[in-house]
Amino acid sequence: MDRIDLHIEVTPVSFDKLAFDDLRPVEKSTTIRARVEEARNRQLDRFKDHPGVFSNAQMSSRMSREVCQIDGVGRTLLKTAMTRLQLSARAYDRILKVARTSADLAGKEDIGIEHLAEAIQLRSLDRESWAG
Repeated sequence: MDRIDLHIEVTPVSFDKLAFDDLRPVEKSTTIRARVEEARNRQLDRFKDHPGVFSNAQMSSRMSREVCQIDGVGRTLLKTAMTRLQLSARAYDRILKVARTSADLAGKEDIGIEHLAEAIQLRSLDRESWAG
């Protein structure tokens, strides 16, 4: 599981949600596409001086520690997650890369606590309690 960046548990959707929840606002695909293209352009610019690296996922461990700087609160959150969830060094690198991508998608220069929290959440299959 360490080699998979995103882990998501998918639960069944109830009939009522499927049948009656179509009134909520939905983000258009064109809007999502534009945000993804902007994030990819940020990454291309970030790695322009690094031959063979075009995205956050391609960063080495050393590069991810340089590019994915987090503040003290972020370090505390990540340390707590690493300890409580007994995550590996590989999971640590993956979390940093996913948090960097989350920040890119949000148009943020720095990785915030919300980006780290999202990246940690996306490691759900690393958790002991997964699948009940």
